[in-house]
Amino acid sequence: MNKLVNKIKSIGTQKVAALLALIVIYLFFCLMSPAFRTMSTLVSIFDSSYYIGFMAIGVTFVIVTGGIDLSIGTVLICSALTGGVLYEKGVPLWLCLIIIVLCGTFFGLCNGIMVAVMKLPAFIATLGTMMVTRGLGSIITKTKSITFPLRTSTDGWYKSIFRTGSTEHFPSGFPTGIILLLICMIVMTIILTKTKPGRYILSLGSNKEATRLSGVNIVKWEILAYVISGTFAGIAGIAYAAINSTIMPSTGNGFELEAIAGVVIGGTSLAGGVGTVIGTIIGVFIMCVLKTGLPFIDLQPHYQLLITGIVLIIAVYLDVRNRKRKSC
Repeated sequence: MNKLVNKIKSIGTQKVAALLALIVIYLFFCLMSPAFRTMSTLVSIFDSSYYIGFMAIGVTFVIVTGGIDLSIGTVLICSALTGGVLYEKGVPLWLCLIIIVLCGTFFGLCNGIMVAVMKLPAFIATLGTMMVTRGLGSIITKTKSITFPLRTSTDGWYKSIFRTGSTEHFPSGFPTGIILLLICMIVMTIILTKTKPGRYILSLGSNKEATRLSGVNIVKWEILAYVISGTFAGIAGIAYAAINSTIMPSTGNGFELEAIAGVVIGGTSLAGGVGTVIGTIIGVFIMCVLKTGLPFIDLQPHYQLLITGIVLIIAVYLDVRNRKRKSC
């Protein structure tokens, strides 16, 4: 018994709790609705997880520094809209996809400079970027929606990155995007836990001043955290375009809250210094299962906000209590 307890503690109590919660929630919807137990529903859960999952992976690196990035949702949309406008002007699709990622990286760099160099509060700096990117998206599209190529068109190949065409066992298409998401999760987990940049980024959240006094260039690594967040917001833009095809300039607000909620529910501390990418993905899937499953039991999606808010409060409370216990 003691070995089991120690094993759970080594993995992370909150991460284990989140995983158990994910399993319980999924089984609950399966029991409550036979229609939920279909492959197409599972594909829908995966589809809704891609763009939130990529954003959440990136913003994990910011939150473990003790910072926050409120701009990732509108950066996602602005980057995707920029790529879409260029595609309509005749730019090759493959280049547009690269530009989408580069746009996200650029805004992440701007956030990093404002926070690490100009010493602006992360909340204010990224809130400003959120407003800028939302306005910029409307300006470059002239408030019109942008449509990316459909699967049946010549340039529809990009959709196969996240879902193939229908097959015998997968009528809605095989969710190839989950493979990409898991690969990113593994790679970023290794970077956060096994590399010098990752360890320095984690140390910023634990004690920034002690990290600086030890000779670490804290400005460099704090900027890197925001660049990673912006880059993954750009990747999320590609995922969003692949799943939805048509993008409205007015969308994007609220996406960042879903991503941040997934990060916190997965065990990352808002105070910084503690967090895992694996826990983040578990938290994201909890919200995606809720969003997909609630209509199957005749509850509107806005109930997800209520439930997610309650879960988020509980997660933050557990983190605060654990920190107080460790400090004693």
